[in-house]
Amino acid sequence: MAGFFSKLWDSDVGYSFRSSPVAVGAAIVAFICVFCAVFANVVAPHNPFDLATLELSDARLPPFWLPESNPKYLLGTDDQGRDILSALMFGARISLLVGLASVMLSLAVGVGLGLMAGFFGGVVDAFIMRFCDVMLSFPAILVALLIAGVGRAIFPNADESLAFGVLVISISLTGWVQYARTVRGSTMVERGKEYVQAARVTGVAPVRIMVKHVLPNVLGPVMVLATIQVATAIITEATLSFLGVGAPPTSPSLGTLIRVGNDYLFSGEWWITVFPGAMLVVIALSVNLLGDWLRDALNPRLR
Repeated sequence: MAGFFSKLWDSDVGYSFRSSPVAVGAAIVAFICVFCAVFANVVAPHNPFDLATLELSDARLPPFWLPESNPKYLLGTDDQGRDILSALMFGARISLLVGLASVMLSLAVGVGLGLMAGFFGGVVDAFIMRFCDVMLSFPAILVALLIAGVGRAIFPNADESLAFGVLVISISLTGWVQYARTVRGSTMVERGKEYVQAARVTGVAPVRIMVKHVLPNVLGPVMVLATIQVATAIITEATLSFLGVGAPPTSPSLGTLIRVGNDYLFSGEWWITVFPGAMLVVIALSVNLLGDWLRDALNPRLR
């Protein structure tokens, strides 16, 4: 494993990363956000979702640099007395989990269908691409709202795991289309090359050709798209949670925290919604910058 990372660091991609201050800065910010989210139980100064530790007398306290603040709440508290800094860490964990899970599901479905469409062509290609066109005709947020709303209506008393599953499926339902179209175009180019024709002549099964030979050669654009789609999925989840059909109130994500703070924005308690919004922007921006760098690093024309 150490040798793999050493070769990667000394490769052209590693050199491109080291020579790009924007990529290095974005990677550091993204790493800090992910680290704080994953180890929120250890890093966070408080557990904002432990009702036994909440004190309503500490509700709506401002950040530490403003008058009437409490030094133990660096970024202030919300309407229930929850520490904003700790809530950001726990909320970012949920947003990142939903975003990564939805991207992985979209990746699996989109890459599989794209490989089939590009490799077999004909009726299979026409059917899959027309289905993609139908999915593209619906706004992604509208489809996600419909699926999430129907899931909540059918299972009103569902536990959190089922609620998160509905949320992941609703985001992935339209997210797979971009992967399918990207992989389909790359597969159509690869299927006419000599190594694919040689594999066919030697009697290799079509599924094995797609998985062992074609798939590794079409993953470059897919990885770039997946990196950018993580930020899109996180923002979509935050939008759904802001509208009330996302993460359950017992495990609020960044979108839920923004929605709660929006009720107090015009009454002067701006920190309740500004800090979760800033956290969402920082995560999305750092991931997008990494995606832009990866796109340039994997493009041989820009080397």
